[in-house]
Amino acid sequence: MLVRILLATLIFIGVLRPLAAEEDLRLAVPNVLEQSGFAQFVVPRFVLKTGVRITRVGEDEAAQMRFTQGGQTLFVGLGKQWSFEHEGDARAERFATWLRSDIGKRTIESFIAPDGSPFSTQVAAAVAVPVVDFDGDVAEGETLSLSMCGRCHVINEKNRMNGMGATPSFAVLRSLTDWDDRFQTFHLRNPHPSFTQIEDITDPFDPSLPPPIVPMEMTQADLDAILAYVAIIAPADLGAPLQTQ
Repeated sequence: MLVRILLATLIFIGVLRPLAAEEDLRLAVPNVLEQSGFAQFVVPRFVLKTGVRITRVGEDEAAQMRFTQGGQTLFVGLGKQWSFEHEGDARAERFATWLRSDIGKRTIESFIAPDGSPFSTQVAAAVAVPVVDFDGDVAEGETLSLSMCGRCHVINEKNRMNGMGATPSFAVLRSLTDWDDRFQTFHLRNPHPSFTQIEDITDPFDPSLPPPIVPMEMTQADLDAILAYVAIIAPADLGAPLQTQ
C-alpha cells in the first residue's frame, strides 16, 4: 500500500512539474553584418514563422550557429560572400533550411543595406566577374551621366552633394556583378519607365499617364557613352565603414 502511494505521488509530481523552457539558439553575427541591420531584418521573420527563438551574439562569442566567411556561400552582401554554419541542433538545421528556401532567399534579397547596396543569393553570378568593355565616348558619358542621371544619383565628386539619399551612387551600382545589365536595361527598371524615353527603343508615354517629373530623353549613342563611362568607375568598397556627409 505504501509503495502504491509513493508511486502515485511521484507520478503526480512528474505530471505537474512544469517543462523546462527551451533555451534560445545563439547566432553569432559578424560586426559588419550586424551593423548593417541584416540580422535584425532576417532573424525576426524566421522566428515569427516558426516560433524558434534566436538570440544574436557577437562573432567571437559561443553560439550553436553563425554567419561567417568561408565554406559554401549562401549569399553575397556588403561586397563579401557569406556562409552559414551550425553545430547540428535540429532548430539550427531548420533555420539553415529556411535560409536556403525560396522564402528565405526572397527575405535575404529584400534587405537593402544603409548605403543602398542589395544582397543576393545568386551566388554563381556573384562569383563570376567578367570584364566588360563599351565603345562609347567616356568623356561624353560623364557629361551625360551628370546631366541626365545626376538629379537622382551621385555620379562622382562633382555632384556628391546632389544625389537623393535613398538612391545608390554610380560607384555602388558599379560594384554589383550585373552592373552592365542593370545599366543597359535601366529604362525597364522602376521608376525609370515612367520618365525615360530612348529614341527608337522605348514606347511613347501614354497621354493619360504624363511623366511624374521632367522626361529624360536620350539616344542609344548617349546610353553607350554612359556605359563606357561607368565601365571605368572604381567600384565602391562596400566592406568599408559607412561615410556620412
